[in-house]
Order: sequence, then structure tokens, then C-alpha cells
Amino acid sequence: MVRNIADMLSSVMSRTDPDEGTAAREFCLVCDESLVDSELYQRHNVCPRCRFHFSFTARERIDTLADPGSFKEINRTVTSLDPLSFSSRTSYKQSVFRDQRRTGLTEAAVTGTCSIGGTTAVLIVLDFGFMGGTMGCVVGEKVALAFEYATRRKQPVVAVVTSGGVRIQEGVLSLMQMAKTAMAANRLAEAGLPFISILANPSTGHAYASFANLADVIVAEPGAIVGLSSMRAVKNSGDELSPADSHSAESRLQHGMIDAVVDRTQSKDTIAALLDMLMSKYHLTRRDQHEGYVQPPRAASVSAWEAVNLARHPERPTGLDYMSQMVTNFVELHGDRVFGDDEALVWGVGQLGGQTIVVIGQERGDLDDAQQGGRISPEGFRETQRAVRLAAKFDLPIITLIDTPGPHISTDAEVRGLGSAIAVAMAEVARVEVPSIAVIIGEGGSEGALPLAVVDRVLMLENAIYSVISPEDAAALMYQDAARADEAAESLKLTAHDCYELGIVDLIVQEPAGGAHTNPTEAIRHLRRMLLQELSALQAGSRKRLLRSRYKKFRKMGEYSSHFRTAITREVNSLRGIVSTRVRRMRRSPEPEPDENNHVADGFSNPNGSRHGT
Repeated sequence: MVRNIADMLSSVMSRTDPDEGTAAREFCLVCDESLVDSELYQRHNVCPRCRFHFSFTARERIDTLADPGSFKEINRTVTSLDPLSFSSRTSYKQSVFRDQRRTGLTEAAVTGTCSIGGTTAVLIVLDFGFMGGTMGCVVGEKVALAFEYATRRKQPVVAVVTSGGVRIQEGVLSLMQMAKTAMAANRLAEAGLPFISILANPSTGHAYASFANLADVIVAEPGAIVGLSSMRAVKNSGDELSPADSHSAESRLQHGMIDAVVDRTQSKDTIAALLDMLMSKYHLTRRDQHEGYVQPPRAASVSAWEAVNLARHPERPTGLDYMSQMVTNFVELHGDRVFGDDEALVWGVGQLGGQTIVVIGQERGDLDDAQQGGRISPEGFRETQRAVRLAAKFDLPIITLIDTPGPHISTDAEVRGLGSAIAVAMAEVARVEVPSIAVIIGEGGSEGALPLAVVDRVLMLENAIYSVISPEDAAALMYQDAARADEAAESLKLTAHDCYELGIVDLIVQEPAGGAHTNPTEAIRHLRRMLLQELSALQAGSRKRLLRSRYKKFRKMGEYSSHFRTAITREVNSLRGIVSTRVRRMRRSPEPEPDENNHVADGFSNPNGSRHGT
């Protein structure tokens, strides 16, 4: 379908008869729906029936994104030359002048300042109608100037890309614009300022493979053609195009290259929410702390095997349940920017108590669905790395919600770097210079859970579990009988109280009677209160102290000793054993009859019978 749409778009854009162009806009190119009386089409160039997104000019893009009357263009006077005196059937200068007259633009890029949902931002818009939106020297210069302008004024950047390849008329100088714009984007990133890209149809070539892909958040319009090479170039290379590996925005989302596919009608709201949260400086303080917390007593806790069953209860609240009720304005992000998107991991940006946070949650699912029962793939661990880097850049606290039986074990996962992804994710979380809190809400399974739990404070729900191996697998190894999982569960010390006594978790969060599934609203409200309390306390201290405490906390975990201490301990235990044996023997022997001549009560007698007392 994407291929047919691309052919139709190419055909429409190549028409020279104005009447043909007008006729094409009376009906949808995809579903033949009439567009004449459609308010949606008039405002957004979107078909009301099939939601096909027609092309937009740069000015139309600006009108839909910027707050009314807020856009002010910058660097408009930068115009194109013919640096190579390029020779072809049509003069390069003539082509530029023709597109200038037709579009009213000086070049394919329009840059300026505006407000989006009340947040001031620098806007970069490429217009496909001008030389295919390709990036020559002037476009590269205007894009670089816009990034530098934003960096100096500490403003975020939003770029809308509609670009169809390369500006061949400017040769290798055109190629150099990729480096120029990438370096300018780096300056913005080093200043800790947000950069968001919107990929429209088409987004290919130099612009796509340079600054557009360096954004913190990348969204695309539905059905947009996205990729370095055009679909024609891929076809000419001999590769077969199929729906699974085509250049569609949806395919790029599935393969982890973009964060979301956003309908044009929702673009402004999505961008405005992200800018508002990423630019916010509000932090919770000690004044936001709630009353002290009383930890549930161990006497009231369930057995280890009962805890296992409660942690796995099918109606127990999941990570998404907690996010939806605890976190406001949540914008979910996707993809590891390498290979794929793990549906067992949900993460994004939202607000807790008014403060912007990065939240990462593991989502349980059935074993036969895309969530793989909550088992985390290499892509999920790489997404964790992305989330941590985003939090570090914008100085945002991290909250993780842990509920997984472990990593997804398979040959394919190993080939995609499972071990490396786990190690790097764990290291990134451990060293990030922002406050971090982990909550084990269900099952904390081995290497799947640990990378999200190397944090400042580890909370654990009362009936959650945390273990190096599942009780069933442990029973199969120890007893060669998986049916003895209940015995193995007791030995593994996997309950919340066990982990607290071992110093692995810092706080046990009480659940409603019978488990969190009996009253999810109460369980979520209780956890939210604990998170607000812990986060405000963590933010009261210095970052250096926070990192030192985190390091010391994990550095001292585990039971170990020197050879000398081991020898002494062995001797002490041996002596204790001898003493205990003699005491037991004495208790079993009959007591002697009392001696009337012996009146020793609170002293002792010597051999002569004289008494010495106190």
C-alpha cells in the first residue's frame, strides 16, 4: 500500500496542468472519498475516511504547529547560489528561481521562533515543494543557524522534515551539510535542550540521516515514507519490498527507529506536552513529604509460596495500571534506535506530583503474545539505556516499576546482544546522576529485574517477590522435581521481608488485605504516596552524596570474609558445638540429692568447710 501511495504522490507532484492538480484534491487518492466539504481536510489536509495525510507546505505546517501569531521567521535572506556551476539540461539557478516564484520561499527550509502550547521554541520546517526539500548549502546553513540561535537563547528545537533525497547540483558540498547540521545539533544537546523531530511524507536522504535522527524524540505521520534511501533506490538495488520491511512510518516504529506515529491532528498537543515537561524546572521538596510510614510487620506476612502466587496473580495491577493512575500527562516513547521495540517494556515522560519524571515499567502479558509474559528482550534493555540518557540530559528523576520473570532467553536474543544489553543497562542506571527509585510491584526475576533496581531507593510491595531463579527452576535443579517449588521458594528467601532483612530493599509497601489485586486503586494510591515521600527526601541532598550512598549500598551487599576470619569463625562454631553438646548431656543427667551440710547459697566453700560469701 505504501508503495502505491508513493507512486500516486509522485504522479500527482509531477503534473504541470493546474486543473489536474485541482481535480486530484477533490477526491482522496487512496479511498476516493470526497474532500470538497471536509473540515478535517481543509484544516489539516487529512482524509476524513482513511486518514491519508496529504502534503503540507512549510507555511501550512507552521500554521498548524505554532500558536496563532507567534511565528517570527529568522535568516530569511540566506539564498542559494550555484557553487559548482552545475551543468545539466536545466540550469540549477533557473530551477531555484522557478521554485522560489512558485512557492514564495527563498529555499527549502523555513526557520523561526514561535510558541507551541505556550512554550517558546525554534522551528525548522523543510518544504518538499522546493527542490524536493533536499539539503543544499543554504538549507544546511539555515538549519545550523537555527540550532545555534536556540542554543544561545536556551530554547528547544522542533524540526519538521519533508525531504526527498540529496541536492546533487551542489555535489560534495551538499554532503558536507550533513556534518554541519549534526555538529550544530550536538551543541544543542550539550546545552541540555530538547530537540523533537516530526517526520512527514517523505523523510529520506541527507536530512533524515543527519540532524533529524539526532532528536531526543522522533515522531512520524501515519503512512510517511521514512528511510535513508528512497523506495526507488531500494527497488533498484535488487531488494524485494514487502509490507514488513517497507519504508513506512509504522515499520520504523516496529523496528525501534521512531518513538511514535502521531496523527497530524494530534501533533501540536503531543509536541506541546513534551516541551512543557522537558523544559519544566519544578522539583518536589521536603514540604511535599507526607506523614511517616509504618512498615507492615513480618508476623502478618504470607508464606514464600503464597507470595509467589500473589505476585503472579492475573488480576494484580501491572506497570501500565500504576502509570495510568500515578503519572499525569504521560507520553509513551518507543524503540531502542537499533533494532526494535520491546512491548514488555513501557517507558516515557510524565509528571508525578507536578514534577517531570522518566518512568520505566515492565508489563506482564501472556506467553504467546508480543509481551512474552513480561520477559525482557535485548531491545528492552537498550530502551532502558535510552530512558536513562534522556533522564540524565534533562535532569529528571527515574522511577522504575519491576514485574518480570526474567530476560527473554533464546538464540536470537543472544545474537542480538542480550548479555551486553543487560550489562550496559545496569551500568547506565547505576551511574546516572539523578535520583532514582525502583519498585518491585510483582515478580522481580533475576537479570530481567536487576538493571532497573540498581538505584538509590528500592521499594517492594508486601506480596512481591525478588529472586535469582524461579522456584520451579530451582526445584528442578535441587530436587529434580519442579513440583517441589514451594520448598524451593522457602529456601530462596524471595519474599519482601526476606529481602528487607538481607538489606536488598529499603522499604516494604503495604498492600490491601488479600493482595493488591483485591483493591488496585488503594494499592496504587498508597504507592504514589510512598514515591512522593521518597523522591522529595532524595532530592533534598546533594548529587555527590547521592552517588556515594548508591555506590556504598551495593558495594557492601553479600556475605563474605577473609581467610583469617573464616578460621576464627570455624573455631568459635566448633567451641559452640562442644558447649552445646555438654549442656544437653547435663540436662539429660539426673540432678544430685541436696546435701544438708552444704549451705552454699551465694558464695563458695573451700576444702576446710569454711564459708566465704559476699
